[in-house]
Amino acid sequence: METGTTRNVVILGSGPAGLTAAIYTARADLEPLVLEGEPSSTSDQPGGQLMLTTEVENFPGFPGGIMGPQLMMSMREQAERFGAEILTKKATKVDLNARPIGIWTGDPESPEPDVTTRSLIISTGARSLMLGLPNEARLLGYGVSTCATCDGFFFRDKRIAVIGGGDSALEEALFLTKFGQSVTIIHRRKELRASKIMQDRAFKNEKISFMWDSVVTDVLGEDTVTGLRVRDVTSGEERELAIDGLFVAIGHTPSTELFRGQLDTDGAGYLRTTEGSKTEIPGVFACGDVQDHVYRQAITAAGSGCMAAIDAERYLATIE
Repeated sequence: METGTTRNVVILGSGPAGLTAAIYTARADLEPLVLEGEPSSTSDQPGGQLMLTTEVENFPGFPGGIMGPQLMMSMREQAERFGAEILTKKATKVDLNARPIGIWTGDPESPEPDVTTRSLIISTGARSLMLGLPNEARLLGYGVSTCATCDGFFFRDKRIAVIGGGDSALEEALFLTKFGQSVTIIHRRKELRASKIMQDRAFKNEKISFMWDSVVTDVLGEDTVTGLRVRDVTSGEERELAIDGLFVAIGHTPSTELFRGQLDTDGAGYLRTTEGSKTEIPGVFACGDVQDHVYRQAITAAGSGCMAAIDAERYLATIE
C-alpha cells in the first residue's frame, strides 16, 4: 500500500461480498485496494464466515460441493488475477465526511489517515452470536452451525438441537424438521420470545420438542458433535443430551462499529442502503451481511458485492 496516494476504491472486508466487489472493480481497471481484515475467530477475519465452514453445497457452479475456505481462496486469487491489491490489515478508523475519504489501519489517533479513497465499499459482514463455549468453537463446521439454510441438508435423519427462543430460532427449527429425525429447542426461559404465529407452528410440529429453563454448558464430541451437557437453571441439575447437530440461533451482530455516528443503521444495527448498495453518503456503498439480515447467504452476499462494484464505478464516472 503506497502512502500519499488516493485510491479509486477501497473495499473493507473479504468475504463473498467484498471479493466479488474486488473482482468487478478490478476488471473495470479501478485498481481496488482490499483491506481483508486480520486473523481471528470471528466473521471479520479474512474470508469471512465461510472460512469457518466445511463443505458448501449450495453455491452455484460446484455440483460436488466445495470447502468454504477453498471457495474463498479461489475468489481471492481471481480478484488478484485482475489486479486487486489485498492486504491483511483491518481499518481502525474511517472519516466518511472527508474528501477523499480517510481510512486508518494503525493508530486511530494519528492525525493523518493511512490511505485515502474516492469511493468506499463496506463489506465487513456480521458476526453470529455464540454461546462462548470452547468446544463450540472447536466443533464449528463439525456439527455446530449457525445457519440451517446452509447446513440443514447435512443432518438428514439426525438428532438436532437449536438454541434460542426468538423468531430466528423457530424458523431454523422448523426448517430443520425437513431433514432431521428430531429437533429439540433449548431455551433458558419458560416461554418463547418469538411471535405467536411462529410459536403455534413450532408447537404443532411433531418433530419439535422443547427443553425449558435450560442452558448448554458444554458441547460433547471429539471429531464431531455427539451430545450436549445441559443445566436446568431452576434446579441446577445437569444432564447430557445425545444429539448429532447443534444450531446456535441467538442472533447476529453486524460489524458496524467503525461507522457508528457516520452512517444510518436500522434497529438491529445493520447499515441502511437504497437503490442497491448506496448509503446516504455519496461514494460510500455497503454490501453483504453488514446490510442484509434477511438472507445471509454466500450467493446473495456475492450478488450484492457485484451491485456495490457497479454502483461505485458509476459514481466515480460522475466525479471525473
